[in-house]
Amino acid sequence: MRKRVIFFLVCYAFASLNIANGQTSWKPVKGTLTTPWTNKVNPEKVLPDYPRPQMVREGWQNLNGLWNYAITPILEDKPTEWQGKILVPFSIESDLSGVKKAVGPEEILWYQRAFTAANLPNKRLLLHFGAVDWKTTVWINGKKVGTHQGGYDAFSFDITSALRKGQQQIVVKVWDPTDKGFQPIGKQTLNPRGIWYTSTTGIWQTVWLETVPQNAIEHLKITPDIDAKTASVIVSATDQATGYSVRATAFDQGKKVSETKGALNEPLTLQIGDMKHWSPDDPFLYDLSVSLYHNGQKVDEVKSYFGMRKISLQKDDKGIPRLFLNNKALFQFGPLDQGFWPDGIYTAPTDEALKFDIQSTRDWGFNLIRKHVKVEPQRWYYWCDKIGMLVWQDMPSGDKHIQPKDPDIQRVAQSSYNFKKEWKNLIDEHYNHPSIVTWVPFNEGWGQYETAAIVELTKKLDPTRLVNATTGWSDRNTGDMYDKHDYPGPGMFPVSSDRASVLGEFGGQALVVKDHIWLTDFSKAPNHFKTSQSKSALHEKYDVMMDSLMQLKKKGLAAAVYTQTTDVEIEVNGIMTYDRKVFKFDKDHFKKINSEVIMDE
Repeated sequence: MRKRVIFFLVCYAFASLNIANGQTSWKPVKGTLTTPWTNKVNPEKVLPDYPRPQMVREGWQNLNGLWNYAITPILEDKPTEWQGKILVPFSIESDLSGVKKAVGPEEILWYQRAFTAANLPNKRLLLHFGAVDWKTTVWINGKKVGTHQGGYDAFSFDITSALRKGQQQIVVKVWDPTDKGFQPIGKQTLNPRGIWYTSTTGIWQTVWLETVPQNAIEHLKITPDIDAKTASVIVSATDQATGYSVRATAFDQGKKVSETKGALNEPLTLQIGDMKHWSPDDPFLYDLSVSLYHNGQKVDEVKSYFGMRKISLQKDDKGIPRLFLNNKALFQFGPLDQGFWPDGIYTAPTDEALKFDIQSTRDWGFNLIRKHVKVEPQRWYYWCDKIGMLVWQDMPSGDKHIQPKDPDIQRVAQSSYNFKKEWKNLIDEHYNHPSIVTWVPFNEGWGQYETAAIVELTKKLDPTRLVNATTGWSDRNTGDMYDKHDYPGPGMFPVSSDRASVLGEFGGQALVVKDHIWLTDFSKAPNHFKTSQSKSALHEKYDVMMDSLMQLKKKGLAAAVYTQTTDVEIEVNGIMTYDRKVFKFDKDHFKKINSEVIMDE
């Protein structure tokens, strides 16, 4: 009871501090477009949902909200004065940040805020960042607690030793060279145009505190095996000393179905009798409780979940390589999803908005999302797990200009190091999500290098999923798929003996919807602005493409990805407008024809 009272006092102190910081005076910068959730952003309760649904603990505190910020030249020390308030976790370039400023590669973005936290006996305090783009250094009360490089992977620091009595101060320094650097960036650029979009600098996912025991569960690795009717759980902890053991318990809607115990870092096997599979039609999830014991006494516990599903490459009864889900061939079909927002850029304004794109995609009759050269917050994958969406997860594209014979050896080495480090982290971080069925290390030829070696690395890190080595363009005869990009298409590569033939991108049919477009200077409009004024033409073209797609499916096509979920900046080839306010098709017909594509022959 005493610990709970202390925790709620800490929460009250946080809330009081937020009010003192004047969060109620915040408002978004007026932008070109708003979404239905722009005005639902509450500066006193920004993205308040638990940020890590696959490893849940009590005793956490959200640090989203108004922080101080400053921009300085790259060689200057920490600022002595702050230039204003920024709403974390929206990037400084976004409307929802309340700032909307560009930060160049010769500048540093600084953040600062105060918070109250108690240094509890036999407890540690972790500071978590969902994602910060790109190089981050953090100080607590003037003490440096850590540095991280990476724009898409989560990281944390133990800040216990830096705490003092009463109020604490956090300072965050971020440098982001965007497309002037050698790191994975996806479609970000300092010069937005065409298919290259506004950059994201700094904090863009939730910042939060977590109270943990001295020895705490650090990571879960959950591997389902539907053939053996088991789920393996490997638990790692802060301290690997002797005397510790773990217990894992699986539940079906509150009813215990399996329990096992064993040692840290060793597979614990849960027997799952009367097994329920996870699939898009029935995305059933088992709840999981994992406890850490020391000499028989429980010292830590986390809640999680898992889905019993299997993804594999197998041949159908005609000898054609297909994508199998739970040992049955399933045609995978869905849109390319870039995950950009007109108000938050990389960051959805609310959890409701984050879920909306996924639920809409499922409601349209699709069973697949290709997450295109971007990685989302953990809650996005949680909603895919819950709703039942298959996910092809791209690695954000790396240094686009690198070539295998680049004479700049240092650049090649740095690009390779950054790519591999973040790719490993992202696979490890998202391993447990049943929705993710395919890893995609390279999009077309963007930063592609050592393809066979990267496929081998990916398979080593995760042998349970498929690998689409290169989606489009630069095939290197490796991985599980032979992937064609065909605009408008559809088309396919010939069926091979050992890889599935898939259509990684096609369509791209555009429709300009007046008053729902990002572009303001029409002298920069792409050609399709002039030729995409007819809704009926869009519908007719889509129907023709679906008829062709069904014929290709009969010939051996295993999956297809239509471009794209929404308009993005000056692109208007979305199924929805960029602001998510206009759906460009007849919903019933759209769902019917998409569902027919997926159905068994």
